[in-house]
Amino acid sequence: MHNESRFRSVASHAISRTASSATLLAIVSALMLVLALPAQAQTFTVLHNFTGGVDGANPSAGLTIDAAGNLYGTASNGGDRHSCASGCGTVFRMAHRGSGWVFAPLYDFTGGSGGTYDGTTPTARVIKGANGTLYGTTTGGTGGAGTVFNLRPPPTFPHTPFDRWNITILHAFQGGSDGEFPQGGDLVFDEAGSLYGTTGFGGSGNEGTAYKLTYSHGEWTENVIYAFQHGGFLPFSGVIFDPAGNLYGTTEGGGIGWGVVYELLPSGSGWIENDLYIFPGWNDGNYPTGGLIFDLSGNLYGSTTIGGSRGGGTVFKLSPSGGNWTLTVLYSFEPGGGGPASSLVMDAAGNLFGTTSGDGTHSYGNVFKLVPSGSSWIYTDLHDFTGGLDGWNPIAGVTLDANGNLYGTAYYGGTGSSCPLGCGVVWEITP
Repeated sequence: MHNESRFRSVASHAISRTASSATLLAIVSALMLVLALPAQAQTFTVLHNFTGGVDGANPSAGLTIDAAGNLYGTASNGGDRHSCASGCGTVFRMAHRGSGWVFAPLYDFTGGSGGTYDGTTPTARVIKGANGTLYGTTTGGTGGAGTVFNLRPPPTFPHTPFDRWNITILHAFQGGSDGEFPQGGDLVFDEAGSLYGTTGFGGSGNEGTAYKLTYSHGEWTENVIYAFQHGGFLPFSGVIFDPAGNLYGTTEGGGIGWGVVYELLPSGSGWIENDLYIFPGWNDGNYPTGGLIFDLSGNLYGSTTIGGSRGGGTVFKLSPSGGNWTLTVLYSFEPGGGGPASSLVMDAAGNLFGTTSGDGTHSYGNVFKLVPSGSSWIYTDLHDFTGGLDGWNPIAGVTLDANGNLYGTAYYGGTGSSCPLGCGVVWEITP
């Protein structure tokens, strides 16, 4: 189970890479592919084709958007460092320039070459802190157990689009009781500025951890607030807060084997796990790999990668009532190559958006929308990936801007010929 989950999450391929200045110019000036969807009002556009060189390859995480509309993301492979066979991964930015976009690599991970143990294979999003810098995780690093990092712009001004940012390692996981393999969940800040996240493995039971990083006197200190082993295990997604300071998340395993939605409650000097829902298998879905979101009424929404009445995964809602939680399946997907594997997004109207990693018409994944209508939800397929120039295997979720545009990544496909199955893309869907 462990090796299988690890393989699904960080599968990579040997990539021949180029890092010439000509490649960099090609990255910026690459022609965008536009595919009109005849059955829908929206338009799908490829904003960037990864090359496997300095820009990176195989993005397995979603995108973060700032107030100016710029996008930030990670690529799990590629980059300009040669200490990893497929490249150690990158952090990048896509900035609006007029009516187009300019791609800029912000950092190339080294994999520990030259004594800089910054990590490898970033598979989670970066988030922006209050100070405007970026925070994120890698799944490799010192001892191969992963890191938590902070990226900040170089001190020289003015910046050029291609200045590399500076990195600080906040914590290097040792692969034991402190946790191992912070796979794909977003980091989250509390009101005091401490960071929280999860590791898929490690901890006292080697079934994953929830951890806290606290800043004091110029240093960050990690504390494992919970080691999974008695209820759910393999917490591959991150955690979210409720207004009372409790944490919520999902585990891919646990319960009777199909996964758990859990709550972590502070209790004295520690935290205790309260399982809100244990998946019994199939009709309600199996393996809730993605994270959770709240609506304004305190309901939780999430997804499963397989199962449901049709077998291709589910989108579900958990509603609190009298101290208990009731699960409702909002939609069951047709079987394909894999259902939703990341957190959903909700707009101001209460509509849900997400991706499947391998369902859809061509079984290469799709982007979907769910609209509440009375006691049911109306499903709309916004884009079916074809496995070609538009990309495929969108294992990350979507990002929504203020104008209703959707942004995301696909792990494979595109025009990047240096990767055996394509190096992946960044895409946009406009209304």
